[in-house]
Amino acid sequence: MFGPDKCGATNKVHFIFRHKHPKTGLYKEHHLKFPPAIMNDKLTHVYTAVIHPNNKVSILIDGEEKKSADLLSDDFEPPVLPPQTIKDPEDKKPEDWDERAKIPDPDASKPEDWDEDAPYEIEDIEAEKPEGWLDDEPEEIDDEEAVKPEDWDDEEDGAWEVPKVPNPKCIDGPGCGEWKRPMKKNPAYKGKWYAAMIDNPAYKGIWKARDIPNPDYFHLVKPSLEPISAVGIEIWTMQDGILFDNILVTNDEELGKHYRDTEWKVKFDLEKAEQKKEEEKDVAAGSAALPKLQSHVFKFLRKVAYLPILASQREKIMDFIEKGEERPEVTLSVLGGACVLLLIVIFRFLCSGKKTSTKDDVGKAKKEDITPADDPIPDKGKGKEEENK
Repeated sequence: MFGPDKCGATNKVHFIFRHKHPKTGLYKEHHLKFPPAIMNDKLTHVYTAVIHPNNKVSILIDGEEKKSADLLSDDFEPPVLPPQTIKDPEDKKPEDWDERAKIPDPDASKPEDWDEDAPYEIEDIEAEKPEGWLDDEPEEIDDEEAVKPEDWDDEEDGAWEVPKVPNPKCIDGPGCGEWKRPMKKNPAYKGKWYAAMIDNPAYKGIWKARDIPNPDYFHLVKPSLEPISAVGIEIWTMQDGILFDNILVTNDEELGKHYRDTEWKVKFDLEKAEQKKEEEKDVAAGSAALPKLQSHVFKFLRKVAYLPILASQREKIMDFIEKGEERPEVTLSVLGGACVLLLIVIFRFLCSGKKTSTKDDVGKAKKEDITPADDPIPDKGKGKEEENK
């Protein structure tokens, strides 16, 4: 079998041949290892396989050699020529065969002062709480500038909760919340004790079965290939319009070269020129549409900047837009950056829109690591029935 194959992750030019075993009479497939990749475009290409009298195989794409191999070498899997020797299937490893090069020292004993339970880290008892540490200050506080959105529906969206922002006192000060001593490496830590490894006096090496002559071995100077009497095409595709034509099987390599030059090359050059024209049209169309695209992009971003939920980030977004208008060539970068910023703000807004818990409930949940229950799911079916009524 010979030809290009593109399916999923597969992208290669197959070369597979079947060879008849001279002793057993059985046929076996031999696949070319590391085949070349196909030409992955929409142009017409010509794939050529040349089997030379010296057992060399050449794979050409558009007349250029992409891969060469030897039919009787390990370029194929499995190789045509079997190994001269094989491992004796009847040979078994003796039960007393020891393959361990090293073993734990049987005379070693754990020292009396070795504590396997000592932790890796301990509290640094010499550490002191920094002066000015704010024990009673939370790390986050309510955003005083936040305003409940006009379209917020408590029944649909739940009770609105003021979003949190970093506590400025914690940013300027040494820290907030409960202070804990930092951890440091425990000087008494030794870990689990293991006996030292010593050379194994009973070591015999890695056991291998003995080699015996391969009963299926044969020697060849030239492989025995069956004559080609027909050509078939094997294909699985979800697309139509795929054509295969001008298939040539010949013993004359020069005839194949003549076909490439007089038939394929002419068509390929025309397709290449047409492709270049289409690419130039696409570039011109893209350049003409860019100013119009820029106008729509910045107009859209200005509307987005004045959404109520973006009030706290409006200055940053407007500054971003103004920089983009000064440099129109970075329109797409500005749009991408603004989208990322918008998603971050919306995500924070949604995460802060959960039902408010009392201070005591929040403190208890954090202390005891309690996961709050999910909000009840509205009975959508009931609502639909009432609406239909």
